[in-house]
Amino acid sequence: MSRIARRFASLRQQGRGALIPYVEACDPDYDTALAILRGMPGAGADLIEVGVPFSDPSADGPTIQKAALRGLKGGSNMKRVLEMVRAFRDSDDETPIILMGYTNPIEAYGPERFCVDAHKAGVDGLIVVDLPPEEADLLAGPAAAVGLDIIRLVAPTTPDARLPVVFNGASGFVYYVSITGVTGTRTASTDELAHALPRLRKATDLPIAIGFGIRTPELAANAVRVADAAVVASALLNTLEGTLDAEGKATATTVPAVLDQLRGLADAVHAVSKTASK
Repeated sequence: MSRIARRFASLRQQGRGALIPYVEACDPDYDTALAILRGMPGAGADLIEVGVPFSDPSADGPTIQKAALRGLKGGSNMKRVLEMVRAFRDSDDETPIILMGYTNPIEAYGPERFCVDAHKAGVDGLIVVDLPPEEADLLAGPAAAVGLDIIRLVAPTTPDARLPVVFNGASGFVYYVSITGVTGTRTASTDELAHALPRLRKATDLPIAIGFGIRTPELAANAVRVADAAVVASALLNTLEGTLDAEGKATATTVPAVLDQLRGLADAVHAVSKTASK
């Protein structure tokens, strides 16, 4: 059983949902991003998404775009991202780590080499935003060979007839993009989420995480009332950005501010009592 499957199974037994925060690699520098990553489990993270900075994102709003540019300026490349995960694993062998990014850096690195190196570093799953199921052969074989989960995205506009195509070969969990648009813009209503989730439950037994537009503890709690996890990214990155100095460098408040915000989100998510749905 993978770390991701193990973590969701444990959470189901505890009757609670998961909080999945996001950290951009090397934002605003390697040491600060690593300090945030290392502090996330203690602040309440159940799984963690690590963003792979990319210069030309297609799904990310202004907040994550700026974080990615800061990460690139801070020295990020695929080797450095994997180094950060490996350093995290020195002290944490339990918290699942998911890399979220785009196809181009993986192709440049080499898909087979990437999957092998990601597994060795301690990565558990991959979310490749611009890799549709029809092109999944690029990673499907290499990822399966080393046990990396391929996490698929589903949007409100995904028709029922396409869901079997999207879920074919998916593992780990399903990432439900709760809005039509880019990250960090608007928020889906509770009614919209309640309407969307049943049709996904009919099509897959995988846990479902809701992302895009989850900004506050209340919204995160609402998400796990209907799904299995809430993903929070832009809200944490906005907090990080607000602590940087005039030159865009980290200050003494950067890491504590992000982790304090994460604790508030975790408290809200973990207070929601759930019954096993699967």
